Amino acid sequence: MSQSSASSNSSSSSKSQYEVLRESLRKKLSEKNFLTDLLARAELSTGLDRVNIVLGLGILIGLYLMIGYGSSFLCNLIGFAYPAYKSIKAIESKDKDDDTKWLIYWVVYSLFLLCEYFADLLLFWIPLYWFLKCVFLIYCMLPEPYNGSIFIYSNIVRKFFLKHRATIESGVQQATDIGRSLVDEGKKLAEDSLNDVLRNSLKSD
Repeated sequence: MSQSSASSNSSSSSKSQYEVLRESLRKKLSEKNFLTDLLARAELSTGLDRVNIVLGLGILIGLYLMIGYGSSFLCNLIGFAYPAYKSIKAIESKDKDDDTKWLIYWVVYSLFLLCEYFADLLLFWIPLYWFLKCVFLIYCMLPEPYNGSIFIYSNIVRKFFLKHRATIESGVQQATDIGRSLVDEGKKLAEDSLNDVLRNSLKSD
């Protein structure tokens, strides 16, 4: 196969994949909800295709995440608000597949935040960190088969959990027992303190 032919096939494949992603986005943007109603109005007002409107907004948000003030808040809002909305819809729907999908997202999201907390001093020095984090979180929200959270869970989190399941469950049980004993001890101290107060109050009377 000649180099020009291989290049042509590669270009055709990339274009085909782009069209698939674009149609998948269009399908999502055609669902009936509050956001798509706003998009429909914007589409009528501007004469632009709703997919192009969303892509344009995405570019503007990306630029703001790179150089804008409050980019950390915007990034965390994007990573939380839409998944929370979809999780509520999943809970209220009869289909349980979407429940699993968004449970997996929250598992990956929580682990990411945990890693981020301990690596905070290092992450501070990464250029465009909030933009890169937002890209990662959006990757974790994508519909299948492009969903990043499902890929990370299946290939990393699940394998690690199954390998160390006994140790993890033992640690959780120990932590639960310690927490329960601390609560019981606190409850006992509170009751003793209250009894002392009442006793002293009665003596003073």
